[in-house]
Amino acid sequence: MSKKKVVIGMSGGVDSSVAAWMLKEQGYEVIGLFMKNWEDDDDSEFCSSRQDWIDAASVADVIGVDIEAVNFSAEYKDRVFAEFLREYQAGRTPNPDVLCNAEIKFKAFLDHAMLLGADLIATGHYARVRQAGERFELLKAVDASKDQSYFLHRLNQAQLSKTLFPLGEIPKTEVRTLAAKLALPNAQKKDSTGICFIGERPFREFLNRYLSYKPGPMKTADGKTVGEHVGLSFYTLGQRKGIGIGGVKSYQNADGSSDAWYVARKDIENNTLYVVQGHDHPWLLSSALEADQASWIAGVAPRAGALSAKTRYRQADVACAIAPAGAGDFALRFMEAQWAVTPGQSAVLYDGDVCLGGGIISGSTGLA
Repeated sequence: MSKKKVVIGMSGGVDSSVAAWMLKEQGYEVIGLFMKNWEDDDDSEFCSSRQDWIDAASVADVIGVDIEAVNFSAEYKDRVFAEFLREYQAGRTPNPDVLCNAEIKFKAFLDHAMLLGADLIATGHYARVRQAGERFELLKAVDASKDQSYFLHRLNQAQLSKTLFPLGEIPKTEVRTLAAKLALPNAQKKDSTGICFIGERPFREFLNRYLSYKPGPMKTADGKTVGEHVGLSFYTLGQRKGIGIGGVKSYQNADGSSDAWYVARKDIENNTLYVVQGHDHPWLLSSALEADQASWIAGVAPRAGALSAKTRYRQADVACAIAPAGAGDFALRFMEAQWAVTPGQSAVLYDGDVCLGGGIISGSTGLA
């Protein structure tokens, strides 16, 4: 009986490198695929794809697997980056990793792997797949601190049925230990932060190239103008740094101290940015949210009832109740008010360790 062929996305990072080695150890025929998703500025200090390719090829050589590079930059620009810009232009704050997984890593990459004769694909994500009867479930990783199911919530049954996540069962510390033990050339490489097309460059400067923007008033909750914003696209709800009103006289507490300023609301129609003082200002707290573009892993929406959700990646699950709100839409009501619920980000639902899917936050109901 011939071995099953697995095509694994190898980024040049330590996670996908160890995942490739694990698959080979498990008896699969493994082929590495390095995805190039961005070409603009690729010669700059901010985007390291050339070095990443060298690292991926070096690892493939050490562990004894074939690797090829494939260029998905046209698909990325069309399916991910264009949507990213549309969302920012509309004043929302998108999560490109969610879109990249749905449109590139588990669509363009999956299609390409099948053309190579693959039985399955794999990535270095921290998550798990479990078959339950005819259905496939997406589960959180065993290492809760690294779990990436939030970014994978738009995957469907067809995609999950073809996917392996070798790292889902082991802690990140073990991945680093294995990389050192195997003497992988990238064993000490730092984990990448952010997305390649932005890299370490100043975010506002990057967006400036692609978005039209218009300065406008910055106001407090009681309507007092305290400054001018540089364009609503450049701010996100809950933002504290880089607002540009540090010199403005603050509303003082009884003891003479003053609270930090936070971005609280965007009035797109009137091109006005609202800021408030204090982390727990009522304008920053939401008791409910609405979401659209719903995507459910089982293919159907979960029944109305008590579940848990994340409204941002690095957040503990919070108790909520879901109610369908029309085709592709749903609403969540929280047991405890949530901070800085941000349109454009994903609201992802869970039943224990099982990720059910989610949608894109379109609005929220505040406490005030």
